[in-house]
Amino acid sequence: MAIHAMVDIETLGTKPDCVVLSVGGCKFDPFTDQEPFDHINVKLDVDQQTSKGRIVDEGTLAWWAKQDEHVREAAFGTDNRVDIDIFCQAFNKWLVGVDIKWAQGPRFDFGILEHLFDQFGHHKNWFYWQEADSRTIFNLMPKDPRKDNAGTQEDHHDALADAIVQAKAVQKSFQHFAVQQR
Repeated sequence: MAIHAMVDIETLGTKPDCVVLSVGGCKFDPFTDQEPFDHINVKLDVDQQTSKGRIVDEGTLAWWAKQDEHVREAAFGTDNRVDIDIFCQAFNKWLVGVDIKWAQGPRFDFGILEHLFDQFGHHKNWFYWQEADSRTIFNLMPKDPRKDNAGTQEDHHDALADAIVQAKAVQKSFQHFAVQQR
């Protein structure tokens, strides 16, 4: 069985040094239609990040303000926020044994995470050549494969829910193109 991971983050900006609100991920086998498994869903300590100089972008805050109240509460709620050092260690451990690391635009998700890891003095357990872009494969499909698994309105901008939808869409794309494991 191939083990891939889909990662999604929610942030307060679009640049590498922005605050990361949450990180969600799941592992999956893209060559099957088995349910994604081994989920990770972490809300990061915002104050710890801003005290180190990570940026909150006003335009992104304005965008969040336009989201439904339950989406904002899920993103900005202060309960269960995790220390950055604990997160970095747990995330690195979670990635052990993963062949390919997917994201919806890896230079966004992994670029921001890489900056966060560097800023807090942690090595990262992935290499640029392991990153895969789900956006590219979805754009090759006759219709966006995420639409079939989009979840509910309450799931929008939830890092874990987005990661699961994207992982299932990669599986569907692999099936469509008859991608075979090497």
